[in-house]
Amino acid sequence: MYPLHRPRRLRTTPAMRRLVSETEVRPRQLVLPMFVKEGASEAAEISSMPGVYQHTRDSLRKAAVEAVQAGVGGIMLFGVPAVRDAVGSGGTDPDGILNAALADLRAELGDSTVLMSDCCLDEFTDHGHCGVLAADGSVDNDATLEVYGEMAVAQARAGAHVVGPSGMMDGQIAFIRNALDAAGLQDTGILAYAAKYASAFYGPFRDAVESQLAGDRKTYQQDPANAREALREVQLDLAEGADMVMVKPALLYLDVLRAVAEISDVPVAAYQISGEYAMIEAAARNGWIDRERSILESLTSIRRAGADIVLTYWAVEAARWLDR
Repeated sequence: MYPLHRPRRLRTTPAMRRLVSETEVRPRQLVLPMFVKEGASEAAEISSMPGVYQHTRDSLRKAAVEAVQAGVGGIMLFGVPAVRDAVGSGGTDPDGILNAALADLRAELGDSTVLMSDCCLDEFTDHGHCGVLAADGSVDNDATLEVYGEMAVAQARAGAHVVGPSGMMDGQIAFIRNALDAAGLQDTGILAYAAKYASAFYGPFRDAVESQLAGDRKTYQQDPANAREALREVQLDLAEGADMVMVKPALLYLDVLRAVAEISDVPVAAYQISGEYAMIEAAARNGWIDRERSILESLTSIRRAGADIVLTYWAVEAARWLDR
């Protein structure tokens, strides 16, 4: 005798499955990370991230317009400077590549999307760390906060709607909030990289920004073994005034993402990072997995775990699939 309850009844047709689907991914929930390179004469594909480019300022504008037309919810911009120094001065320079490109995009797009910017020094320092170094070579937390405050103000003035401090410095959210408010930029939001792990999966991103890092960031990014620590970090960032919080990476930390979503009273983002992107692309190019299904399944898993917003390099392509 068959059981009274047969779950398969709700899987019989595409229409039935669509009717009872519990998790939805929509284009508006996707944010596209983009890279702009100072002095570039043409857009260049990143070898470890096929389909992702280091843009010129002109190609960035065109690609950003295409993203908005596809319906993505936002853009997260990273800069690749021609010159780096010990304190990452290119990040605070109003004419530096990141701030100049932000101004380009704000002029082009206005308020038609949410323009986000990476508020961190790793792209701009000649040592590749996310902050200013002390005499002993360690990252000086408090000296770094001073630079983050300047950087956030410069980015907001250039046109960022939201700044994204990703350096995992203690107290960075409160310091940046105070700096923005003191500059009359109270409407600029802060997306806190609240739980950012010292992951092995950032390699392709470091190719994209031409990182100068030697060593690791384990003294200020989180240990992959720790979950409770992530919740403490999130609670601190919320108390300091974060408008959104983020877990990074996404796929390997879905348990952390779920736990964060359960305690957060602000929107929760997750960053599907470069290594996650590269793995799926590589497997698909070898014919081992179905590319479109794998991409959409990965995005669905991140949403199912609790993310309101997903940063993904597939944002434009996925948005077009989702709107078919």
